[in-house]
Amino acid sequence: MRDIRRSLYAASGALALVATALAVPVQAGAGATTVAGGNTEYLVLVKAGADHAQALAAVRAAGGQVVKENRNLGTMTVRAAGTGFSLRVSQAASIEGAARSQVIGKIPQTKPNVVEQEHLGATAVTPKAATSVATGMDPLDAQLWGLRMVRSDLARTVQPGKKAVKVGILDSGVDARNPDIAPNFDWSLSRNFAPDLPEIDGACEFRGCVDPVGWDDSGHGTHVAGTIGAAANGLGVSGVAPGVTLVEIRGGQDSGFVFLGPVADALTYAGDVGLDVVNMSFYVDPWLYNCTNNPADTPEAQLEQRTTIDTMRRALNYAYSKGVTMVAALGNNHEDLGKPRPDISSPDFPAGTAYPRTIDNSSCLDLPVEGPHVIGVSALGPSGKKSDYSNYGLEQTEVSAPGGYFRDYFGTPQFRTVQNEILSTYPVNALQVQGLVDAAGEITPAGVAGGVQKQCPAGVTDYTGCGYYNWLQGTSMASPHATGVAALIVSEYGKKGPHGSFGLSPDRVQQILLGSAQHRACPVPPLVSYLNEGRTAEFDALCEGSRNFNGFYGHGIVDAWAAVTRY
Repeated sequence: MRDIRRSLYAASGALALVATALAVPVQAGAGATTVAGGNTEYLVLVKAGADHAQALAAVRAAGGQVVKENRNLGTMTVRAAGTGFSLRVSQAASIEGAARSQVIGKIPQTKPNVVEQEHLGATAVTPKAATSVATGMDPLDAQLWGLRMVRSDLARTVQPGKKAVKVGILDSGVDARNPDIAPNFDWSLSRNFAPDLPEIDGACEFRGCVDPVGWDDSGHGTHVAGTIGAAANGLGVSGVAPGVTLVEIRGGQDSGFVFLGPVADALTYAGDVGLDVVNMSFYVDPWLYNCTNNPADTPEAQLEQRTTIDTMRRALNYAYSKGVTMVAALGNNHEDLGKPRPDISSPDFPAGTAYPRTIDNSSCLDLPVEGPHVIGVSALGPSGKKSDYSNYGLEQTEVSAPGGYFRDYFGTPQFRTVQNEILSTYPVNALQVQGLVDAAGEITPAGVAGGVQKQCPAGVTDYTGCGYYNWLQGTSMASPHATGVAALIVSEYGKKGPHGSFGLSPDRVQQILLGSAQHRACPVPPLVSYLNEGRTAEFDALCEGSRNFNGFYGHGIVDAWAAVTRY
């Protein structure tokens, strides 16, 4: 089934791949003060090999005005009337499809998230300060059980990661003020592809409604970045690959939503500038699954989902063709992706528009994790048990990694403790919004209860120069552990290329990542119930497969030490 589904993504025809053509603005006529046809924004996908002039003419004939293009992928950002444009323009021979520029992905917002911040409001155990710090490790690393599970503590004695290896954080942004992020952050390559939208993000904080690179109002992207590559510098935490370079390729809004255009542009840019690995810890919506022809959907909704599938296919194939290894979170919907439940949550934007849909596994896709050339990662708790929230299944689980599991260790004092989650870097501004840090930069009682921690470099008196650290759980936290190992693989086995480049083919990275993973057999019995942990029977999960490959662990738990020493 994996090959059948992924064959939907087979590349068709050659595209004119012009590196300088990314996000080319199209100027309105002189003196124009209004947008012809309307102010609703669409992403239009041009057919591969189609004549560019004919595509532009088709957009105009349908009542649209092109405001930006990504010619590498063959997409146009268009403004037109709020209804009818998608169906009209898609009738043209040069147009593949069109989708209203609505949310296609979602990063957890700054308000408490039911999965990722499950610990908030629960009783937390105050972390104990480390009495000694192992060589090559940082003061808070004793709390990072995930580093030990993937054996990063051992791997860094051989390969801590090379600065020449560049890892893209396709997320909500990255707080480069954090002293654990700053040493590894690449300011010159980092980009923000998602300007703030006041109607969903609130009042703009920066001129032009564009947050600068190195800024993160959500916290999600900074947490991901720290797990991948926080510096081993004697402060705070260190990442799985503490020596690599971190590049922000922001595709998410402050509000937590992710639009199709910014994601496609970010993946195109990742390929154009030669990023080695990209982490994608987000899931697509407003459709939980994008379907090609679901009978419950209107013709326009079907067209928009097909356009999303085709656009993501092009973007992922483009990045792969440029040597980018892509790693993605499997999702937090506690379901077998090869046997999806009926979807009752889509579309989840705008609010109140969802309706029930039966999901056909052969024609409905969870993106980006079910896209081409994407390594899917499931989440584990510190005991090694599959986290109750984590998606799973033989079809899409390539590997597993530490993602945190607040309810791990049922029947012991460790049950429902924050230390079962993942500690990583976090922006102080996001903690202040949540009431976990006060205006003076001090951790509030709620923050103490939630396990928030702070460390300041010697001599720093301004709290914005200090490092803040927070606990989260989710497949979003598992994916960066695997991304960090992938970055170490490129560091260890990569080769110099033309024009000073350095890298390793995505196929070889995946081969080593999967081949070095620690095999883990299904539990006995293989049907796991989470009723004791307080979940409903809907969370019951059946592990299928062998010790070498199964639906919970894939090829196994990622292993940094084996990855950099075995080949």
